[in-house]
Amino acid sequence: MEKLSLILWRERELLELLSYKLEVERLVLASGRTRWLVNATREIEDVLATIRETEVLRALAADEAAAELGLTPDPSLAALAAAAPDPWGTLLLEHRDAFVVAAREIAQLSEDNQGLLTAGYRSARATLLGIVGNGPEGYTQDGAAVVGAARSGLVDRAL
Repeated sequence: MEKLSLILWRERELLELLSYKLEVERLVLASGRTRWLVNATREIEDVLATIRETEVLRALAADEAAAELGLTPDPSLAALAAAAPDPWGTLLLEHRDAFVVAAREIAQLSEDNQGLLTAGYRSARATLLGIVGNGPEGYTQDGAAVVGAARSGLVDRAL
């Protein structure tokens, strides 16, 4: 149980780090300074890779703990907590609750970042369409640009 608890603490730390990295990415996107976007995204991918590795360790430790408690392999944290003696049962439930909160926060940050990326893409596309003379006249409900007929543009070459 101690090994499992240590791995769960590590996972919680990694989820907190992922939340931070997503927040940094959101700030980069919101600031419009996309120069740092590649770095922010790479850091998120690195944390996700570490989380995946830690999940494998957690699964092995959970199976070991389940065997000690007479449970079937691949148990949920709730099942382990229900079968574990105190203080382990309480501690496992606290880990589970913390994971639920972290998952909600990460999902919200990811959704916000996706929205900012989509808005940035649409803005860049509209700008490019405006440069070539076919600027958008508006947008549909799904956010696609409505482009009218090509317009002739006047360019003052004296400037």
